[in-house]
Amino acid sequence: MTRNACGRALACMLAALALAGCAGNPSQPPAASSTAGAEPRSSRGNPPFYEVFGERYHVLDSGAGYSERGVASWYGRDFHGKPTSSGETYDMRALTAAHKTLPIPTWVEVTNLENGASVVVRINDRGPFVDDRIIDLSQRAAEEIGMIGAGTARVQVRSLDAGIPDGTRLAATPAPATAAAPAPAAASSRGISIISTAQAGTLGSDSRPLRPLYVQVGAFSDSDNAVQLVARLRGEGFRDSFVMTTGQGGSLLHRVRIGPIDGAEEFDEIRDDLRRIDIDDVRLVQDN
Repeated sequence: MTRNACGRALACMLAALALAGCAGNPSQPPAASSTAGAEPRSSRGNPPFYEVFGERYHVLDSGAGYSERGVASWYGRDFHGKPTSSGETYDMRALTAAHKTLPIPTWVEVTNLENGASVVVRINDRGPFVDDRIIDLSQRAAEEIGMIGAGTARVQVRSLDAGIPDGTRLAATPAPATAAAPAPAAASSRGISIISTAQAGTLGSDSRPLRPLYVQVGAFSDSDNAVQLVARLRGEGFRDSFVMTTGQGGSLLHRVRIGPIDGAEEFDEIRDDLRRIDIDDVRLVQDN
């Protein structure tokens, strides 16, 4: 298992513990349904709120009207056969996904904004616990929208509160978690980074244009400190480093950023390079 996959495993374990403590007595998951509205809310995985790595996430009362753009990632064989937050067994060949705040279960349509491909998935897990990533798809779902090779993609996620369209290919509801099934030979999973500045329960607009992504390395009230950090970064080969100043009067804040970057995968690479020069306070941000 890769270091990033280990990080996701730790995050999932913490989330599972938090959710189990709030869920009450576990029950068997409902049978698969042909409409989004027919499947009852799970008794597991839906506390009013939960915390992972010090970040609090509030589970939404309903997925009705949910529509958001952001970055999707995926998880695969490293988690195949392991329990999800709903108590079901994760099946990397089923059309499922993890989300931080949508109720379990919720059916959503995920559209890859880079190629227009769409897939309908059933939310049965929690995650991904990382900045701008809004959904973690099963391996099969990631294959359906052509994002396996890249590892991440810019997507739009839309809840299907009015029901699942006729003719949609659906994944059957997995069985409850038991012993872990043997992992089949498949492409390795892409893990997630344990960095979270998410504001859980806050929905984005699906009409706004996609905003550029940057790596933020620091924020200073003293402009000299920001300039010195940029000089250091450029000396280390980060030529796209710059200072962005916001605020008015005596309340200026000088943010040091690198970019713009292509996506979350490039962020992971830059973050790892920065850690090698002892810079750890790194986060993925979007332009305001």
